[in-house]
Amino acid sequence: MTQIPPDRLTGALRRDSVKKHVAAIHVSGKLSLLQRKLSNVLLLNAYDSLTHADRFRIDARTLCLLVGYNSNDFDTLKQSLRGLAETVAEWDMLDDKGRQEWGVSSLLSYATLKDGVCEYAYSPALAAKLHDPKIFALIDLNIQRRFSSGHALALYENCFRFIRVGTTGWWPLDTFRRLMGVSDSDYYQVFKHLNAKIIKPAVAEVNKTSNIIVTPEFRKQGRAVTDIRFQIEKNPQLAILDLDDGAGARKSPVYDQMVALGVSDRLAKQWISEHGEDYVGEKLAYLGRQSGVDNPAKYLAAAITRNFPVAQPKAPLSDRARDLGLIQHAVSARTPTQRDADVALFASTIADGAARLDFENHGWMSSLNAAAILAFWKDLSPEVFAPKA
Repeated sequence: MTQIPPDRLTGALRRDSVKKHVAAIHVSGKLSLLQRKLSNVLLLNAYDSLTHADRFRIDARTLCLLVGYNSNDFDTLKQSLRGLAETVAEWDMLDDKGRQEWGVSSLLSYATLKDGVCEYAYSPALAAKLHDPKIFALIDLNIQRRFSSGHALALYENCFRFIRVGTTGWWPLDTFRRLMGVSDSDYYQVFKHLNAKIIKPAVAEVNKTSNIIVTPEFRKQGRAVTDIRFQIEKNPQLAILDLDDGAGARKSPVYDQMVALGVSDRLAKQWISEHGEDYVGEKLAYLGRQSGVDNPAKYLAAAITRNFPVAQPKAPLSDRARDLGLIQHAVSARTPTQRDADVALFASTIADGAARLDFENHGWMSSLNAAAILAFWKDLSPEVFAPKA
């Protein structure tokens, strides 16, 4: 387990120096690839309020889509949540005052599914550790999606948090087997098997798939390998995968408009992250139609947070234009996480190559998919398309 959240994940990692007591939470590796991805999505969803909220919620359908489940496969979701509640996270580290601290906690203290919503919680002690970037590193979901092996993703997670240090330090082989989830296997007690089936394939996938390159090194007693460590460096071929602490948002014209109005850098990035560029752009356009506004930044904040209604043009609209307006309204009502899942779900239904390319280029405005898009959103948000009384 590790990420997240995507557009705000590495900001906490960008510190000037790494303290000597950098430590990691070791999570039992007995998680499937999907369970490991699930744990990351749940953490990303909770991260911003991790230290002051005692429970978190996410749409179960969205959760399934983000981790690669069928959106209606709640049985698999239940099984995976059960696995996270039964999985142990352990830490053994020095605190800020140099005192030794050991702790253990289940990954999730509880999880429920009710009315299409997943509610879950972390123990307070674990939540504090997960929120501290010196201890635990969030993983970018865009990188996570690229992994096809649970062992490779586990290796990446356990190495990525040490990117600032450049090495994991020495792990006894027993510790490494536990992190990879093979500590109970007699077969992997033999180093030759461990190296051929776990270490070499996992290293190859991490180096090919992620934004870091890892190199294993071994320590021996006589002829027997007793310890392993990984040297870590950035992968220059996949530098694009490195998150930029908001630099992407700063390239948006919507960001420029907000800053011109006096909105702070932090708040502009936060609004784009939480609501999406289309929603914020809609509120900026609404603000532009108002007159006599003394404090545009304050007015915009109210429009965004209170979702001021956007007046519809009085001129008659064509059916296509009206449909597009309703679709845009339905999209703007979804959270950024839900929007990603909606796109993935609809894209998975497109069989025709030309139609798929048109959707990739034009999104919900795709003319080749117009009828299917309308049907999709009518099914997803019927209240938006219901006739007004």
